[in-house]
Amino acid sequence: MLQFSVINQPDLDSGYTLDDNSRALVAMCQHYELTNDAADLEYIERYFNFIKFCFQSDGYFLNYVDDTKEFTKQNSENLDDANGRAIWALGYLISIGDLLPIELFEKAFLTLQIALIQVREIHSTRAMAFIIKGIYYSNLNNNSIHNLDLLQHFANRLVQMYKHESKDNWFWFESYLTYANSILPEAMLCAYLATGEYSYKEIAKKSFDFLLTKIYRNDQIRVISNQGWLKKGEIVNHEKVGGEQPIDVAYTILALSKFYTVFKEEKYLNKMKIGFSWFLGNNHLKQIIYNPCTGGCYDGLEDTYINLNQGAESTVSYLMARLTMEKQLSHKPQKSSDKMEVSRKSKLKSSIRIEGVKMHKVGII
Repeated sequence: MLQFSVINQPDLDSGYTLDDNSRALVAMCQHYELTNDAADLEYIERYFNFIKFCFQSDGYFLNYVDDTKEFTKQNSENLDDANGRAIWALGYLISIGDLLPIELFEKAFLTLQIALIQVREIHSTRAMAFIIKGIYYSNLNNNSIHNLDLLQHFANRLVQMYKHESKDNWFWFESYLTYANSILPEAMLCAYLATGEYSYKEIAKKSFDFLLTKIYRNDQIRVISNQGWLKKGEIVNHEKVGGEQPIDVAYTILALSKFYTVFKEEKYLNKMKIGFSWFLGNNHLKQIIYNPCTGGCYDGLEDTYINLNQGAESTVSYLMARLTMEKQLSHKPQKSSDKMEVSRKSKLKSSIRIEGVKMHKVGII
């Protein structure tokens, strides 16, 4: 996946990122789960190979690659989150291993195991959450006691952060709400499902419900603006608009789906639908964010206009959100269960057709 686009034309000069190709791998795995479309395997393997290409001999991933497939100077700092996303993507790929060619599954599993050797040195909050998700999904199909210990290591770190910051009606892991907030409570819920540790479940629900009070109002979602984070003690200014990113809406939908699956509370399902409607015009500009003509998604919702560029992050974010909705709404609700998830779900079969999704519009390496 090329990183950026000018309107709907891929910008080759922007190069490629591990971030975008990791998310693309998750999206294609989601689609393959729903449809069993063999054509997906070509893209799944392509995005996996890009992740492998970014994996270095020191056990860490690099993020930025130029159009000649050389790593750029941007790789000198702030790579923790990209490493976390790659581990999430590898874990998700392994979770659908029953549907994959055995050789691809084995390569993905080996890559993940090597990538996990040194991750204890990572301290980025969101990177830790992505790592938890990656291990959780991997363990659904290939249970590892060692990996479970690593998951608990990061979950316990998040617990300590939550205990330190959570006070005075601020039920959160940090002293501010910034980007990709939903993955933190989702990671705690995944940690609970993997271990059965009840405190993880309690913190997951309390922090997520707290977050939802900050980003939902009057049947609309307004994720935290990238033009100004929400700090502890501040009151949400609902009149301030703009700076909303598709990726934050998508992550919220993914988290809501997981919480609805576990708790079976209708509020989570309703908020999923409201969140997805943001892409379709239920936002402060009353403008569609997803472009059905190109299959792309616009890069941001600002105060008075929409950023019409349709880059990889935004387009894949829409696709992940769409596929999450398709999966959740196409299956009858199951009975709520607090039991740990210790095995892969049976193969999903669906006749759902994803209309208008044209991955080539954002560029393929």
